Amino acid sequence: MTMNKSNARIRGDFFIAGRKRLSHWRTFEATLIPGGNAALWKKAFKAYFQARLSYRYLKPITTLKCSGTMAGEGFSIVAIQCSLIEFLESTIQGRSYRHRRNGDPPLGQHEYSLSGGIFESFLVNRPPFNREFTQQLAHEFYESVRCGVLHEARTKNGWTILAKSKSGRVIEPTLKILYRDNFQPAILDFVEWYKRELPSRRDLQDAFLRKFNSL
Repeated sequence: MTMNKSNARIRGDFFIAGRKRLSHWRTFEATLIPGGNAALWKKAFKAYFQARLSYRYLKPITTLKCSGTMAGEGFSIVAIQCSLIEFLESTIQGRSYRHRRNGDPPLGQHEYSLSGGIFESFLVNRPPFNREFTQQLAHEFYESVRCGVLHEARTKNGWTILAKSKSGRVIEPTLKILYRDNFQPAILDFVEWYKRELPSRRDLQDAFLRKFNSL
């Protein structure tokens, strides 16, 4: 069957943030000017950034936590959290992932093919994580927790995942413990920081446009 242009458009007009489709973004993106109307950037945060986080990351995490079985769902929660961290940092930098094989064209200025640098940059540079992570610790966390959980549903090199720390810390590096219930509010604290900064910072706005135009 031959696909007409209307059907082709519909097939390519996928959801990118909640019920917002690519076509909605294209229309709205034309109104966004870096350094321009702060109210529009607040709307961009809520309608696109926050909606994408909520439906693709935060609500699934809440669903898993509410199961309350304590029978291994922590690994799935941390896997989603680690995926979210990469999205957050790549949005801050305005970069997009591209799998690069031998013979492929070189990466563009705003592309990356290795996740380690993106992931570690978030932990070392972004509040409130930058209060707990050094570069060395971020690298160890990436290799032992992030990669272990995403690739094999396990942690490595003596790291463990527990539910909650009474101290409120995200990690206990000497004991190699990640507290996944403390990890979550720390991520939400960063999202609140980004919400405050995006309407007034042109560098974040430029990066936001690059990221969402690449989705």
